[in-house]
This record gives sequence, structure tokens and C-alpha cells, in this order.
Amino acid sequence: MTIEEIQEEIVDEFSMFDDWMQRYEYMIELGKSLPLINEKYKTEDNIIKGCQSKVWVHAELEDDKLVFTADSDAIITKGIIAILIRSFSNQRPQDIINADTDFIDEIGLKEHLSPTRANGLVSMIKQLKLYAVAYQTQLN
Repeated sequence: MTIEEIQEEIVDEFSMFDDWMQRYEYMIELGKSLPLINEKYKTEDNIIKGCQSKVWVHAELEDDKLVFTADSDAIITKGIIAILIRSFSNQRPQDIINADTDFIDEIGLKEHLSPTRANGLVSMIKQLKLYAVAYQTQLN
């Protein structure tokens, strides 16, 4: 699936819920299915700066596609990074760089997060895109 198709799927899933409590519960469930980062990558270097909670992200290039793993010490944050990783993992770095993240606004996520969590969301997106830039540079 393309990034766009995955993002449309996520928007469809979130639209099934009537209120934000159900959406939060769904995000927590998504967090439980997060491809967990290996403990050896839970280092200061892999912590996303700008998040209130601790969020670790690791990226590896496999067959010219980026594969992300992550973890967080907060359940909502774990759900947020799970949504982003689902969207961007197993994609070509250039596609990640070019991808927009409008689907976040479509599901209403940013407006239902506290300002510090919303800042953390922006930091997570920025970090995933930075990994893509770094790996794309290696491919060039």
C-alpha cells in the first residue's frame, strides 16, 4: 500500500467512532500493536526531542525501504507514534519525504491533544522525515 492509501485507511477507521473517548481507546489499542524498538536502541540518541513523554524511534533500511520501530512510556503517545509508523514504515525514503500529513488533521488528532502532546506529534513527524532524508542521502 502507498502512504496515501494507508492514511486514507486510518481516516476511515477513525471516522467509525462517534466521540473522542472511543478514538483515544482505539489509539491505545493501536499502541499495543506497535512494532517495538529493540531495548538496545532505547538510548538518548533515539529519543524524540520535544515530546513531553519519552518516545524512542529507530529506523533501518531494508530493501530500499525504511522500517521503523518505536516505544513510549505513555499509552496515548504510544498510540500516536503507532499511527505515524503504520503510515511511514516499509516505504521508500523519498516517498516519506514527499508525503503530507493532512490525515492527522482529518482525524482531528491535533485539536484533541494538549498543546505539549501536539508539539510532540509535530516532533515525531519531523524525526521520521529526518530519518527519511538521512537514508535517502545514503541511497543517492
